[in-house]
Amino acid sequence: MKRQFLLPDPGEGLLEAEIVSWRVEAGQEVEVNDVLVEIETAKSLVELPSPFAGTVSSLLVPEGATVEVGTAIVEIDDGTEGEEPNLVGYGPRDEPVASRRRRRAAAEPEPVPEVSAEPPAPRAKPPVRKYARDLGVDLSGVTGSGPDGVITRADVEAASTAGRPSPMVGDEPRQVASAAQEGRGGEATAAQPAGGPRTDGVRESRDAGDHRIPIKGVRKATAEAMVRSVTAHVHVTEWLTCDVTGTMELVETLKGRREFAGQRVSPLLVYAKAVCLALGRNPGLNASWDGQAGEIIHHGDVNLGIATATPRGLMVPNIKAAQGLSLLELCQAISHLVAVSREGRLQPPDYAGGTFTITNVGVFGVDAGTPIINGDESAILCMGAIQRRPWVVGTGAEERVVPRWVTTLALSFDHRIIDGEEASRFLHDVAEILADPALALLF
Repeated sequence: MKRQFLLPDPGEGLLEAEIVSWRVEAGQEVEVNDVLVEIETAKSLVELPSPFAGTVSSLLVPEGATVEVGTAIVEIDDGTEGEEPNLVGYGPRDEPVASRRRRRAAAEPEPVPEVSAEPPAPRAKPPVRKYARDLGVDLSGVTGSGPDGVITRADVEAASTAGRPSPMVGDEPRQVASAAQEGRGGEATAAQPAGGPRTDGVRESRDAGDHRIPIKGVRKATAEAMVRSVTAHVHVTEWLTCDVTGTMELVETLKGRREFAGQRVSPLLVYAKAVCLALGRNPGLNASWDGQAGEIIHHGDVNLGIATATPRGLMVPNIKAAQGLSLLELCQAISHLVAVSREGRLQPPDYAGGTFTITNVGVFGVDAGTPIINGDESAILCMGAIQRRPWVVGTGAEERVVPRWVTTLALSFDHRIIDGEEASRFLHDVAEILADPALALLF
C-alpha cells in the first residue's frame, strides 16, 4: 500500500520549510528512521527520517521548493495490499480486505539496479547549495577548492561573478534617458546598440542587470522578527566608551594556559562572562514582558544568545544557563555554538529560550551601533571595535595620556521593563569588569 509522508511541524511556530536536498530517489528501499530529506526552516537545517519501511514510489516535491506543514512530500510503498480500514458505524465492506504480505517473495529474483548515466551530484554542504540557488549558480560547473573537492561558499561567489563585467575605475554611472527624450520608446538603434559604447563622448559603465533574491528562509524570518521587535519593545539605547586593556591582557594570558589549549580565546569570552556576572547583580535585564498574563518574567537562568553570521544569515543560538559555567566551560560552549552555526547544523533547541543577547560588530571595524532587541528578551549588548587610542590615566599630579585598548559598548533595552537607572548600573558593571577583570571576584 502506498503511504504518503507529510511535512511535519518543525516547531517554533514555523509553518513552512524548503526542501534542500533529497537523500533518496524513486525505487530506493528504505527502513524506518532512514533519512529521507533535508529541509531548511527559517532557523535551521533538519533531517527528516522515514516513518515507514518500504520502497520510495515518488518524490512529490522538487528540491528548492517551499511547502507548508502538512503537505505530502514523498510516497512510500510499504509492500502491503489492502484497503483502508472501515470507519466505525459504517458496517462491513462488501469485499474482504486482502491479507498483508511480504514486500518481496523469497523466490522472486532480485532486481538488477539500473546504472544512471547522469554524473554524480557536485559535493557541497546544504547551506552552500542554497546559496548557489539564490545566486543562480549551477554547481555542476563549479570546481571545489575545499577538502576532497568540496565546493565552498567562496567558490560559489567566484562563479557568480565570473563572466560578469566589472565597472572600470572612473566610469560614470549609467545615464538613463526617458522614452520622451529618446523619442524611440527607449529602444536602441543601430547607431547606439544596447549596452554598447556611447557616441556622445560620455563613458558609460556596462549594466550587468538586476539580481533578485526571493525573500524567504532566514532573511524572511529576520525581517519579521525585526518588525515585531521595533513595534513590541520600547527601545532605548545607552552608550559607554571604556578602557578594556585589562581584558586584552587577560585574553593573552588565557591563550598561554594549558587548560585553554586548542580553544578559541577572544574578547567575546570575557564579555560573555562579564554579562553573566552583571546580570546577577542587575537581574531586571534578564527578563521578558508577558502582555497576555500582564506579568514581567524574571528568568532564573541566563540563556546567553550569541549573534552569529552564518552562510544562511544572522542566527542567534544561545548557551543555556551560562551563568553557572566556568570560564573554560563558557569558552568551549561559545566555540561549539559558533562552529555549529557556521556549518548550518543548528537545531530548534539551540536558539529557543534566549534571555539576553550579545552582538559583535567590532569584528567589522565598526565603533558601535544601535542593536535591536532579540525576540521576547528585554535587552541586548553590542560590542564595538577594540582599538588603540590615547587615554587619560591617573589623577592629579599622576595624570598622563597613554595608549590603551578602548572600545564603545551600546546597550539597547525595553524601557517598559527596565528603568534607565538599572540599565546604567548594568552597563557600568560590565565596563568595570572589562577594564579590570580581577574585579569579577567582587561579583
